[in-house]
Amino acid sequence: MKVYESDQIRNIAILGHSGSGKSNLMEAFLYTTGKTNRISKPTDQVKITSSLGLNAIEWKDHKYNILDTPGYFDFEGETISASIAAASTIIVVDATTSLQVGTDKALEFSDNYNFPRFIFVNKIDSEKADYERILDELKERYGKKVAPFHLPWGKAENFKGFINVVDLFARQYNGKECVTVDMPQDLQADVENVRAMLMEAVAETDEVLLDKYFSGEEFTAEEVHIGLRKGVISGDIIPVLCGSTAKNIGLHTLLDMINDYLPSPLDRMKRDKTVFDGQIFKTFVDSFLGRVSYVKINQGVLKPDVEIYNINKRTKEKIAKIYVSTNEGLQEVEKANAGDIIVLTKLQTSLTGDTLAEKVDASAYDLPIFPKPQMLVAIEPVNKGDEDKISQGLHRLLDEDPSFTWERNVETKQTVVGVQGDIHINSLKDKLKEKFGVDVKIQDLKVPYRETIKGKSDVQGKHKKQSGGHGQYGDVKIRFEHSDKPFEFTEELFGGSVPKSYVPAVEKGLIESMEKGVLAGFPVTNIKATLYDGSYHDVDSSEMAFKIAASLAYKKGMEEARPILLEPIMDLKIIVPEEYMGDVIGDMNKKRGKVMGMEAYKGNKQIISAQAPQAEIFKYAIDLKAMTQGQGYFEMEFARYDEVPQQIAQKIIADANK
Repeated sequence: MKVYESDQIRNIAILGHSGSGKSNLMEAFLYTTGKTNRISKPTDQVKITSSLGLNAIEWKDHKYNILDTPGYFDFEGETISASIAAASTIIVVDATTSLQVGTDKALEFSDNYNFPRFIFVNKIDSEKADYERILDELKERYGKKVAPFHLPWGKAENFKGFINVVDLFARQYNGKECVTVDMPQDLQADVENVRAMLMEAVAETDEVLLDKYFSGEEFTAEEVHIGLRKGVISGDIIPVLCGSTAKNIGLHTLLDMINDYLPSPLDRMKRDKTVFDGQIFKTFVDSFLGRVSYVKINQGVLKPDVEIYNINKRTKEKIAKIYVSTNEGLQEVEKANAGDIIVLTKLQTSLTGDTLAEKVDASAYDLPIFPKPQMLVAIEPVNKGDEDKISQGLHRLLDEDPSFTWERNVETKQTVVGVQGDIHINSLKDKLKEKFGVDVKIQDLKVPYRETIKGKSDVQGKHKKQSGGHGQYGDVKIRFEHSDKPFEFTEELFGGSVPKSYVPAVEKGLIESMEKGVLAGFPVTNIKATLYDGSYHDVDSSEMAFKIAASLAYKKGMEEARPILLEPIMDLKIIVPEEYMGDVIGDMNKKRGKVMGMEAYKGNKQIISAQAPQAEIFKYAIDLKAMTQGQGYFEMEFARYDEVPQQIAQKIIADANK
């Protein structure tokens, strides 16, 4: 592939609900540009897209870097990665149904990042297609910003294609009629209505054009084009196009309009253009190439065989070759200009989010903020001895996907993975097998319960053993009570009943004993132990004897001081559309949760602040998606430990003692 100047480059992310035809659109682009000889049919079995895809295509002496994002919400991290590189979006909408949740999220994403966008209404040839309904729903959300650039011609069963409204205007302004003779009369009226909408939108992009509009003067073809482009780039105009990816209808027009109306890097260039810097927005591990990095060049020119700096890690990286990603694989290029997206291989220390620069004193770009885990699960190897393989695999996959977390929980002896949902964890499971050859099974988490005491006790622990030669003797009297601190140990000894040299052994014996409680063997917390008396033997006493005596006192003291079970309570921040508030609050009550407050958030959404036992919300992500049709999400963090209700505690204790 040849080297393109900045003004010839377009960087576009494809967004939309799963199943709307995003990947099919990418196939149609490749087909239209002559890179493939077929487009998948809607009935073909399609594998779930779990990673961000990058394809560079060429169209009429321009280069389009297309970022294909997954449609499932579990892979939102991939869309966030795309936001670093994209300058605009194409939102694919299914014409056979109302606006879907994924469409809403794609629109919200474009709003949040202020991306110019096209809305491509797909499957327009289907009998179930209802373009007018989609337009009405979009207008309800965005009002006059929505501008149909296409109108379907004929009903689905007699679909003839579409009218390219903007093209008709251009012909009209070049002295030709806007409305063609063979166009049905009702469609002629629709075209004229759209024309009026677009002219008003064009007028509002410039004060001179606005004066011209109010004075009744016609715009020139160039004024229409400039006004529309300015409006699209500013976000004041949202063009709606239609077609069929499966039948390659409307793709030529869409490719033309990407060039005409979506921004080039020069439209949004913020920094000086002379010195290279860029940012890695995606990393993945290839079995042959090793670490592969997608990089957006923000300024300057990058050439091969140079040394650059990783600004975040203060390290050097050697750039041997520069590639672009195409459907045929990586293609080497001699250089890349500002605004382009390139691929680098075998970087040593650089990962997603890192800034690469020619100068060591360059400023780092903001790191992407990935969603916090929505669900915690445990994984373990199918084959014993594969624990190290799991650790190595997860460590490498974390380079690719920063939207999950993992740790080895020392207390529960489980490998705990934090993910966005069940599809996410299954995807990671598949990658562990495919890339690292380790089979894992998914298990429920063990709740890290604790034990403590509510009462007080005063007990003696005596260890006495005689077995020839030196014996063992240790004797302690200890008071136990509840404490606000994890563990308190004090001594009130007098008269040398227990020598000072054995006191540390008593404390150590208690600390070691606290690893297991008397109810179900869970760790003990929040107790105070006061050593106030005891006895010793000149010959037979030892540190070990007093440790054992302390452990005997601990067991007896815990049993007599009303031991109870504690469970972790989590703080939750749940974001949901208002219409689902009742269902979410009712469900939270069923989960033994408490709603602490509510506040308005971004339009019609609400933030519910709540607290709930961790045991009840390990899989809350799945429940919340089901209740809110995928529109709800949440964040959670540890709050405190609370007593487990007696009835539930009895079952937990019984299960643990099996």
